[in-house]
Amino acid sequence: MTAADPAAANTVTTVFFSYSRADQKRALPLIRVLEDAGFKVWWDGLLGGGERFAHATADALDRAQAVVVLWSATSIDSHWVHDEATAGRDRRRLVPLSLDGSTPPLGFRQFQTIDLSRGGLRPGSPEMQQLVEAVAQLHDGAAPPVPPPRRTRRIDRRAILFSAGGVMLLGGAAASWRLGLLGGGAEPNSVAVLPFDNMSSDPAQSYFADGLSAEVRAALARNVALRVVGQTSSDVFKSRAEDAKAIARKLDVRFLLDGSVRLAGPRVRVSAELIEGRSGFSRWSQTFDRSLDDIFAVQSEIANAVTAALGREVATPRRGAAVGGTQDVAAFDAYLRGRAAFALASGLATDREALARFEEAIARDPGFAAAHAARSRTLTAIANMQPQSPERRSLYDAAIAAARRAVELAPDLADAHSALGYVLVKGRLDIRGARDPYQRSYELGRGDPDVLGRFALYSANNGRFKEAEAAVAQATELDPLNARTFWNKGYVLFAARRYEEAITEMRQALALNPRMASVHGYIGYALMLLGRIDEAEQAILKEPSAMNQLPGVAIIARRRGQDARAREAFSKLVTEYGDNGLYQQAEVLAQWGDAAGALEALQKATVAGDSGLTLAAQDPLLDPIRKAPELSRLLRDLGFD
Repeated sequence: MTAADPAAANTVTTVFFSYSRADQKRALPLIRVLEDAGFKVWWDGLLGGGERFAHATADALDRAQAVVVLWSATSIDSHWVHDEATAGRDRRRLVPLSLDGSTPPLGFRQFQTIDLSRGGLRPGSPEMQQLVEAVAQLHDGAAPPVPPPRRTRRIDRRAILFSAGGVMLLGGAAASWRLGLLGGGAEPNSVAVLPFDNMSSDPAQSYFADGLSAEVRAALARNVALRVVGQTSSDVFKSRAEDAKAIARKLDVRFLLDGSVRLAGPRVRVSAELIEGRSGFSRWSQTFDRSLDDIFAVQSEIANAVTAALGREVATPRRGAAVGGTQDVAAFDAYLRGRAAFALASGLATDREALARFEEAIARDPGFAAAHAARSRTLTAIANMQPQSPERRSLYDAAIAAARRAVELAPDLADAHSALGYVLVKGRLDIRGARDPYQRSYELGRGDPDVLGRFALYSANNGRFKEAEAAVAQATELDPLNARTFWNKGYVLFAARRYEEAITEMRQALALNPRMASVHGYIGYALMLLGRIDEAEQAILKEPSAMNQLPGVAIIARRRGQDARAREAFSKLVTEYGDNGLYQQAEVLAQWGDAAGALEALQKATVAGDSGLTLAAQDPLLDPIRKAPELSRLLRDLGFD
């Protein structure tokens, strides 16, 4: 068994080897000498896929009978090496080496150090024998002779997903390293930010770790020179069940940014690590122990470090210069709590909790544009769940005001423009008024798959299929494991009457999320419009959303001549959804050939403010009445092109 053998990770180690990553190449021969002498050595290359460095390191350090520390010009400045050396010193288990003649830092100079700088790395050297003897003494045994040198094996280091160090701060050597020298299929500017691990004692603090990783991801995504994977795809690997190489391959990225966060009163410890996806090697890591007030500086430093590592020259933003951000820690904390609640998407209760948190953030910092944008999205979501009523209209009005305020405060915040476009369409059916906000969101948010997806749907509904396809293709590339991006792509193709392609994309969405609503329904409609009625019915009957299933059942039953069944499904649609289902009633009536009834339902939907009308300009189910002058006037009044 050697330092290169993965099986070594499964044995009980008694020697802990501490070194700086920059010295790894010269550390490996020392590790091999100890192993050949019969010692079981722990070093960070033995980490298994999915292991957290902090836990594995602590365990190995606690059980080590000897802690070998390789001091060098690099390692004397390493917090990790200092911490590990301190553990060895305090337990009287320290074996210090000097790689290049460097003097150990204060606190370690009283120990005799084996100097390797004058040929000590040669196989069979006296210094190598001294190392083995020192380690053997701490094992209460006699030192075996140093074995003859063996042939060096190619290193196949197990992937590392976390390091006790953390947030990326690059020195001169780091800044000069460029990914363009590496091979592989992933673009050299591609990176995925994995959800940071909550290392706090309170599991409820996970919102802060998740939020911080999301903020770093958003900061990187604003750099048009980088390709940053979206949050949904990155979150798939939150459990770290696979190793770094497998994750990078599935996300098609060259780099992974991983990290952890520990909150302790007014202090925060943030750790992060940049991992080269093809090899699984860690490139840089460092830990920040800071006051919580410095969390915004930490975010900027991580983003700047990753950007520099990816070889992209960008201006370094000033402290707290994040677009739409805040400098108030309490406001930021409330905002992260709100985002966590909104992400649960479990109903009205969690949405109202999210709204309260966003309003708390705004109360702390009225200039917090991102909180205003988040409040707008939450108000819109709450309004969408309400029946037609003055309260619903009031919620939409508040959402529009919040989005406009976000745009005023941060004109370059893509999410603010996207939120405004979305609520203008959903809340006021103002298709024309939403055009500029959506266009601006696309110009500013080309690194945000959610912004791209909303723009793609708006563009498709307006018949701008070339723009829609370009946006949704980019969103799919950025978020390749997000079922919603494939649904969006399928919808764009459905509206463009490219039914076979739409079915393919919708099925990909199902593969990623078998319980996703509206997917089976659209597959069924596409099959129906292709004339494959039996397959269409099977798909529609699998649709979990009755709002999407009932129209399909009614249409297919009529095509089969099953009038009673068709009327039953239509009656159920009217009874269960009332005015909220007026647009779907129009779709059914149009497919039944009842043009007058369909147009009447559309007029009622307009009065009721039914957001289904946003689909009307390109909806294939309305094609039987497409040439009706009444429909043309209605679409013009709504602001369609």
